[in-house]
Amino acid sequence: MRRTPIYGKGLEMTAEQRFSLEGKKAIITGGARGIGNGAARGLYDCGAEVVLIDKLEKVKEAAAAIDPVRAHAIVADLHGKDAVHAACREAVEILGGVDILVNCAGVQFRTVAKDFPVEQWEDVLSVNLSTTFYMCQEAGAYMLEQGSGSIINIASMLAYFGGHWIPAYAASKGGVAQVTKSLSNEWAGQGVRVNAIAPGYIATDLNTSQRENKEEERWILNRVPLGRWGTPEDLQGLIIFLASQASAFITGAVIPIDGGYLAR
Repeated sequence: MRRTPIYGKGLEMTAEQRFSLEGKKAIITGGARGIGNGAARGLYDCGAEVVLIDKLEKVKEAAAAIDPVRAHAIVADLHGKDAVHAACREAVEILGGVDILVNCAGVQFRTVAKDFPVEQWEDVLSVNLSTTFYMCQEAGAYMLEQGSGSIINIASMLAYFGGHWIPAYAASKGGVAQVTKSLSNEWAGQGVRVNAIAPGYIATDLNTSQRENKEEERWILNRVPLGRWGTPEDLQGLIIFLASQASAFITGAVIPIDGGYLAR
């Protein structure tokens, strides 16, 4: 097989080796279901040992279903810096380090802007934006010390446009995109890459109401050139790519996975 040099490191690896995550340690928030669970499965399949963090007790079953030995679960509500610190420290102790962080934990609330409750605004911003930043801080400290690591944040198509009836979610995901770029600017030169994925319409619990509203679903699918909802599995390839040496020259990017939505 032809070998491709990894410039700047003096190493040569096969394409298979560049995508391998063998021996890597990964933390995934929101791992009990949806995109987070799909991310954990994809990283594990490529060789990583994984810790799934979620406030839902079912995260224990989710981890056991992946592998009772190399997939671990932490039940934690990640509201606030202290809670994030404790959960990340526990995850690192379980793994013996951290090479990959995938921030998938997120919440949603939908209503017209003029009636948007203050408590819901604060909750969405706390979980989607603040928790993402705090997790980056915590895991990033370990990565910076070892001089390597990959952080993958889950933004949204709402990082590109505003949507309707979801001002807090749009604000939080726009913030995730900008935090991703800011951290990349600081940390890339120290060996830590930070990127984000902007999913389009992915079938998860966050958009059940949209999928059940046939008129709204028809409008959405008419706008998506591929003509279907995405699945958590549709994100696995990019997550694996961004976590691996195959993407060694990519940092600060916000990459859409949207079935062509942005292009229409």
